Amino acid sequence: MLSLPDFLANKYMEKRKLTFWQMFNLSFGFFGVQIAYALQSANISRIFATLGADPHQLSFFWILPPLMGMVVQPFIGKWSDRTWCRWGRRKPYLLVGAVVAVAVMALLPNAGSLNLSTAYVMLGLNAAMWFGLFSLIFLDTSINVAMQPFKMMVGDMVNEEQKATAYSIQSFLCNAGSLFGYLFPIFFTWIGLSNTAPEGVVPDTVKWSFYTGAALLILCVLFTFAKVKEMNPQEYAEFHGVEQKEWQQVGGKWKRLRTKEKGSNPGFMKLLAHAPATFWTVGLVQFFCWAAFLFMWTYTNGTVAANCWGTTEVSSEGYQAAGNWVGVLFAVQAVGSIVWATLIPRFRNLKTAYITSLVLGAAGFVSAAFIHNQYVLFVSFFLIGFAWAAMLALPFTLLTNSLSGEHMGEYLGLFNCTICLPQIVAAALGGVLLKALGGAQSSMLIAAGVLLLLGCIAVGMVRVRNKV
Repeated sequence: MLSLPDFLANKYMEKRKLTFWQMFNLSFGFFGVQIAYALQSANISRIFATLGADPHQLSFFWILPPLMGMVVQPFIGKWSDRTWCRWGRRKPYLLVGAVVAVAVMALLPNAGSLNLSTAYVMLGLNAAMWFGLFSLIFLDTSINVAMQPFKMMVGDMVNEEQKATAYSIQSFLCNAGSLFGYLFPIFFTWIGLSNTAPEGVVPDTVKWSFYTGAALLILCVLFTFAKVKEMNPQEYAEFHGVEQKEWQQVGGKWKRLRTKEKGSNPGFMKLLAHAPATFWTVGLVQFFCWAAFLFMWTYTNGTVAANCWGTTEVSSEGYQAAGNWVGVLFAVQAVGSIVWATLIPRFRNLKTAYITSLVLGAAGFVSAAFIHNQYVLFVSFFLIGFAWAAMLALPFTLLTNSLSGEHMGEYLGLFNCTICLPQIVAAALGGVLLKALGGAQSSMLIAAGVLLLLGCIAVGMVRVRNKV
């Protein structure tokens, strides 16, 4: 039998059902953020290879993006949990992150064009690569600041019955944004921009892709900023069935109380100690899945260049053509994700949907390692998109349904470490594993497929759900 607070919360949640377009507006800014993320994931290896990085160094450059996410996102969750201002709770953070990301996106692809001296070399990196490295740090930090609030707002404002749909809409918009980001380089090649450049310089097609992505990012974020009205503290407390302790309304504005109740502000370690089992079991699934995709982002360019264009020379026309084709393949992956995201809510059991998605994604990875026809690769990457759709929607549905409204942002920020940590581990070990597997970059896609199958086994450990 429900307690009175739970009964009232359930009644309030029934009244707070959102329309499709309200859920769409809630996540539309994610479309722009994902354009930026897609440009980063599809072009970082290409950019740093162009700047002179050795293939065995490439995975090390991929340590920085997840490392920054691991550092930044828990604090974004913590700070935004304690923010209520005239613009909202999560929205101020996504706007600041977007503005910084736009600035950095204009700088990163120009790392090889600024006439930086190459005389100073540390750790095998020249001045252009150091500039690119620091640009990448700022870019990924800002993308993380802009990205996480969208996931938090769904957790804040959507009831349990609608969360699978809301996160599927977010997955759809995420993959639609990826589609644009991945196709920009080949589109700009098609309209006549140069896809080759002097040694050490990033081609114009990549530069203009980043400029266009930056413009779309800020426009999409401003749309969500204008359209979405977040709940005030009282509405939030009623919606989630929690006691409203820290805020009071004074003169029409919400003011945070100075007094702190014992236990109202637990540290990250205490929150982890009391995290629901779902946090850890879904986190294990995340470990295998995100390590697999880190290998895809790092080694697909080299695999396609070697298998389909027969070259490993980064300054060659064939290698740059393969770089454009990787964008097309990632776009096909995005289409597969869009299609699959519409089907995931139709599964009666979320775990069945999760396992099915990962198995099909594993088949895509393994087959991609053996295919030498650039068009047949469409099938492989379409299947990989199924796993990506599940990774974007299902973990957050399972987790937020196991959480109360208290500390929602902090838990989601901490949960982001299950995305970041596996990428750091995979990036740190990528060069070693590549050497152990014989040096062919295609072998890393086979390793990615194996990791997804291990993720399927981990899904069996997930138990749904007990709220904390």
